Amino acid sequence: MGENASFWESLIYAHPTCTTWKQEAEGSIYHLASILFVVGFMGGSGFFGLLYVFSLLGLGFLCSSVWAWLDVCAADIFSWNFILFAICFVQFIYVTYQVRSVSFDREFQELYSALFQPLGISLTVYRKIVLCCDAEVVTLEKEHCYAMQGKTPIDKLSLLVSGRIRVTVDGEFLHYIFPLQFLDSPEWDSLRPTEEGIFQVTLTAETDCRYVAWRRKKLYLLFAKHRFISRLFSILIGSDIAEKLYALNDRVQAGKGFRYDIRLPNFYHVSLPETPPVQPSHHLQRGSPRRKPPGVTNCGSFSTQ
Repeated sequence: MGENASFWESLIYAHPTCTTWKQEAEGSIYHLASILFVVGFMGGSGFFGLLYVFSLLGLGFLCSSVWAWLDVCAADIFSWNFILFAICFVQFIYVTYQVRSVSFDREFQELYSALFQPLGISLTVYRKIVLCCDAEVVTLEKEHCYAMQGKTPIDKLSLLVSGRIRVTVDGEFLHYIFPLQFLDSPEWDSLRPTEEGIFQVTLTAETDCRYVAWRRKKLYLLFAKHRFISRLFSILIGSDIAEKLYALNDRVQAGKGFRYDIRLPNFYHVSLPETPPVQPSHHLQRGSPRRKPPGVTNCGSFSTQ
């Protein structure tokens, strides 16, 4: 204890106490360096936040080096500040290179801004997602089929970028798929990773469409490596399926002009005892999550909007 006490005493009292303070202020370069330090530490996260921090801190250390060289004439202060300036400069160059390497085509950039950026997904994570689909956007011409009922295997997950897809079963209209919606989220959710299946609906392009497709096996490998991306897609697919169920819900009639509500599966059974209970859409068979809901009238001859 005595040795520790003497160490701290020598550390604190080894230098003489300042009896008189310097009257004149330091030069403008010193104050400029301090201002740059204060502003630099206010930077945020992400690539552009790092660029902001390293650029301002680097300029601050550079100003401190100039101040130490011209005003203080202290080689040690100059050396340390110049080393820190060099480190910030190297970090700035490295982050700049990363930003340039994470650039995307226009459609992928728009997809990031519309869907992934509002969820707080970084560009590095989004880059892994884009590379998983080979950074390719597929074109589907008008009236061409993306999938045919009972024939097309479920081997990928696709996200519509532009256009509109018509979903039918046995020639009858079910609902539309719009941009930023998955084309085959119900089919994806109905199968386990080791299972195989085929589409129970037909998906036809009502306009010229563009979509992004991830191969099933390749996407599951990405999920195994990055659990965060797996949870992200689970949320996106679940939200997409919910939107499709509500689109089907608008077409279901419970009788006497009432609409069936999938959120209240027993409501109409209690309020309308004479009406036979309607099977809600979540009672669909496994592997066919987009079966035609009960109460939907024949829409074989519908008009496009």
